[in-house]
Amino acid sequence: MHNQLTRGDIKKMEEEIEYRKLIVRKETIEAVKEARAQGDLSENFEYYAAKRDKNKNESRIRYLERMIKTAKVIEDTSGEDEVGLYNTVELYFEDDDEVETFRIVTTVRGDTLNGSVSIESPIGRAVFGKKKGDRVYVKINETSGYYVVIQNIVKTHDDGTDKLRSF
Repeated sequence: MHNQLTRGDIKKMEEEIEYRKLIVRKETIEAVKEARAQGDLSENFEYYAAKRDKNKNESRIRYLERMIKTAKVIEDTSGEDEVGLYNTVELYFEDDDEVETFRIVTTVRGDTLNGSVSIESPIGRAVFGKKKGDRVYVKINETSGYYVVIQNIVKTHDDGTDKLRSF
């Protein structure tokens, strides 16, 4: 699996890896040592909690390293009037007669509960690169899908700040 990530995503992941290796790893190893020094490990909750925290940190480091290793680096090459990475789009759902707003993000930033959809999701894939007013078919699977109309595009930067230009 190749996740689509920007250079900014990779940089943030590398920073988190460095923090976890240099700071969190030392703290969790020290917590395990302190808990182990308390004696009988069979009934030592602090020891098991410290080991769990240490293992979670190491697991997160491996996950991030694997994500970076298998990533496909992408650039936002969308035009000023096209849906691109980190843009906020207002979509009209024809079947439901409703309007919803989404932010188009990379794989690691997808969070549908907070209105962020990945460019690898059906809706993200369908609207990416399209323009305001386009009627787009969102394919869910081989037999079903739905139509949306792009009503508005707000160009935003990676950090979420507006470029002060809306189409």
